[in-house]
Amino acid sequence: MTDTTTVLAGDFATPTREQWDNEVLKVLNRRRPPGTELTIDKAMARLRTTTVDGLVIEPLYTETDAPALGVPGSDPYTRGTTVHHGEVLAWDVRQLHEDPSVATTNAAVLEDLRVGGTSVWLRVGEGGLAASDVAAALTGVIAKLAPVSVSSTSDQEAAADALLAWWGDATDVAGNLGIDPLGLAALRGTATDLRGLAAWVTKTAHLPKVTPIIVDVRVYDDAGAGDVDQLAYAVATGIEYVRALVVAGVSAVDAFGAIDFRVTVNADQFLGIARLRALRRLWSRVGEVLDVPVASRAATQHAVTSWRMVTRDDPWVNLLRGTIANFAAAVGGADIVTTLPFDTAQGLPNVFSRRMARNTQLVAAEESNVGRVEDPAGGSWYVETLTDDLAKAAWARVQEIEAAGGMAAALAAGTIASQVNATLTERRKRLASRKQPITGVSMFPPEYETPVENLTVRPGVPVPAGLKPVRDAEIFEGLRDRVSTHTRLTGNQPGVFLACLGERRDFGPREQFTSNVLLVAGLAHPFSEGGTTDEVVAGVKDAGVNTVILCSSAKVYAKQAKEVAAALKKSGIAYVWIAGRKTETGAEDVDSVIDGEVYDGMDVAAFLSDTLDRLGVAK
Repeated sequence: MTDTTTVLAGDFATPTREQWDNEVLKVLNRRRPPGTELTIDKAMARLRTTTVDGLVIEPLYTETDAPALGVPGSDPYTRGTTVHHGEVLAWDVRQLHEDPSVATTNAAVLEDLRVGGTSVWLRVGEGGLAASDVAAALTGVIAKLAPVSVSSTSDQEAAADALLAWWGDATDVAGNLGIDPLGLAALRGTATDLRGLAAWVTKTAHLPKVTPIIVDVRVYDDAGAGDVDQLAYAVATGIEYVRALVVAGVSAVDAFGAIDFRVTVNADQFLGIARLRALRRLWSRVGEVLDVPVASRAATQHAVTSWRMVTRDDPWVNLLRGTIANFAAAVGGADIVTTLPFDTAQGLPNVFSRRMARNTQLVAAEESNVGRVEDPAGGSWYVETLTDDLAKAAWARVQEIEAAGGMAAALAAGTIASQVNATLTERRKRLASRKQPITGVSMFPPEYETPVENLTVRPGVPVPAGLKPVRDAEIFEGLRDRVSTHTRLTGNQPGVFLACLGERRDFGPREQFTSNVLLVAGLAHPFSEGGTTDEVVAGVKDAGVNTVILCSSAKVYAKQAKEVAAALKKSGIAYVWIAGRKTETGAEDVDSVIDGEVYDGMDVAAFLSDTLDRLGVAK
């Protein structure tokens, strides 16, 4: 200890906004011709982004943008529901178990609890354990030490009854019964009756640490909902449940105590952090309107890494996605966190992938000490503003839902499905053009994959009649499936020839870009470097392909592109494309010999699908 106060960055002058603007303009105008320089307004517009559901992200936030900063552990709980006092593990590590094999699940449950897991989550019914097997799967678990939760997409009541039966007469137990009729109705496309909710509150009245009801927004995230959608649906569903319970004679404060929220986090860490913070704020506002005491307004949140972001191809990158999402959950103040194993999209997880999922949380808590810090993102002008923007946008959506009769009515009328599909359509456009890239799938796909060993195939489940789950990567995975099936059946991997013109300094960047595009579908990409027109044609003919993409710089294109393309066409090559723009050739009537363009921002999924059609690769 010293008497001198250390001022971080104290030796540096505080930059002004004008200085920042000038530095931005230097970068963006570096290569622009005189007279065409961007103004700061135009520069900011280029740096500004808009999320899939309409939130505007500014390139810079300042102190004047952020709302007033609250205190952790106090209403409206934006900054967290409790104060952790520097605990090493500030959240519950709850791993999901879905294997229908009782022996496998029991072994995995006990292993999780032995080496770092703190609670258990069982999937019961379709695709998971039979309700009659719940007790056997929990053999050896000490109920008063390990909270247990169940969920089901087929029979929630059977799952809940099975858990209650396992607890028996014990009262010092904790967990959640997984009763979520609106979530089930959204998935299965059925009507719902909320009059039975109060019975579950009665059944758990003697279990102070057990909540019977869960508001599970995974069904909406899995189907493609955006951040605003998910936040609004969570709050609107919670309101619907409270309303039904109050009508049945349950007090508002008891209704609040009967509900937990299960939310998703993904690789967009800042939106994940902000969404968790915004949900607590909004739920507190609902409690305020209903005169719920301040101490009972806090929302308990179980954060689960998003299934929709998980990829089947190059699954090892899922370890990074899961780490980022887990970080968002921890920093955002989730009370419970589940990290899905990296091989989730390939099958039921094995011992290694379960360990990696569990240790992702333990490393964050015990080695990175994330859990020791109260609301680490609090005070960030960006995070505070993003939290505020999300909360306001979601609250407006909640008001729309309420004006239309509530969440149950909105589901029945198809309003929710329409909103989710609109967001999904916009996201698919961004995915297809790689404006929203997926590392290892749409960007930097591996030419050869390292297979995941010891996988168990997931049991089949009926396709839901309501909201359809769809992973982001599926539009690209289908392309790889076409190529791999064709290769297996014919013994020949389909491909596109890259005719690289000039020197490597001329064609290198575009050759690398184009080969990565082709690898998205798993296409081979034989190539030639430099050479005369005749040599290029000879190389293409030797490769035995019918599609060629020219790769080079505008300078070389102007000298050689049209000549080479014309010679290729004359030799019988069916399709000739150019990496870049046809206008770079400077030639007239170039459309007669060059069929299309490969460029950044194009619809890569459509291009590859059409290319596979031209190559005769069956769907």
